[in-house]
Amino acid sequence: MSKKRGGHGAPTRREYLKYGGAVIGGAGLAGCTGNSSLDSTPTATGTDSETATLAGDGATDGPYTVTMSPMGEVEFESPPETVFTRLTHHADMAFALGRGDGINAMHAPDYYDQLWNQFVERLPGVSLDWTGLYSSWEVGKEKLYELDSDVHLADPASVLALGSWSMADIEEVEQNISPWFGNSFSARQQTPPDSWEGDYEYPSLWEQFEKVAQVFQEEERYEALAEIRAEILTTIETDLPPESERPTAVMIGSADIEGDIYAYTLSNPGFLTSHTRPLKPRDAFEGSVESGTVIDLEVLLEADPDVMLFLGGMLPTTDMGNLRATLESNAVASEIAAVKNGRTHPQGARYQGPILNLFQVEMTAKQLYPEQFGEWPSYDNGPYPEVPEDQQLFDRQRVADIINGAF
Repeated sequence: MSKKRGGHGAPTRREYLKYGGAVIGGAGLAGCTGNSSLDSTPTATGTDSETATLAGDGATDGPYTVTMSPMGEVEFESPPETVFTRLTHHADMAFALGRGDGINAMHAPDYYDQLWNQFVERLPGVSLDWTGLYSSWEVGKEKLYELDSDVHLADPASVLALGSWSMADIEEVEQNISPWFGNSFSARQQTPPDSWEGDYEYPSLWEQFEKVAQVFQEEERYEALAEIRAEILTTIETDLPPESERPTAVMIGSADIEGDIYAYTLSNPGFLTSHTRPLKPRDAFEGSVESGTVIDLEVLLEADPDVMLFLGGMLPTTDMGNLRATLESNAVASEIAAVKNGRTHPQGARYQGPILNLFQVEMTAKQLYPEQFGEWPSYDNGPYPEVPEDQQLFDRQRVADIINGAF
């Protein structure tokens, strides 16, 4: 694929509609923005004072470009309104930037709508509804024509990896519908398909979020949320106990806790651990088990973690009380330190975006280090529990205001 996206020869259907007839909705697409970074600069020429005025007034007037791997330089005529996503880290980014209502597709929308709303419940005046959207994991090209999105927040390399797509298909969608813009192999820093041209880079969750904010010309929203995250990380870095005093931990997931268990370590590179890596717990497996390995309770007992984090424990369909009771009644599991000491806690999702990341950093800090960051409230099921205001690691109203554009 070329390094500069969005420019091509003959006019596409979108270009014809935009330039061949009446121009529809041009100025109405302006969003709240600050100064663009070097990777998001207007392609139109002008004086320094004119450029500064445009940056201060709102969205860039005219085409602008944003650069991120694996797409390279991508050109946009105006901030997108309708948004296709495949994975939830991209959907959360659009939601965080006030574009939640523009999402028209995502992976397992009904499942993740339930999960995200467990957290959104604690953001005053914020709502989210992903039910009934197109489930886009095995996306087809014809469906993308039908959805006719303004941007595809999806990694084209990961779409190519589905096996049903060719590079020609990827480029056709880009040219005839709208650009691709996403990065998914940074989740675990996996290797992209061999046929992918050029170097593949692995931006962090928040580096990628910054680029997506540039796409929507919503840099001010990004900066406001990034400031909150920086404050949380500063608190953690200041109060984190010495390594010798940190607990051993593991994240697990299972439909049958007495059967096959998926084990996940907490410090792997990639954005799946962006909420656990800053907390630096000790690996209960001491490197002997790769993340995503299927284990059983005997292996878990041998590792004997001080803390077990249960992936999917925040789903409305999961009852942590029942899970703990099952573990406590099992002859093997009942001997695990985390079970004996009541330190089996819920987690949300690994494919998190910025909003879920803020909550999950807070909850995991409390689950791992209650003496430093306050006790994690007793939790069996339901929404993210109420945390006393003086024990919150971030201001819920402040985050809600940013999402709603009132900041």
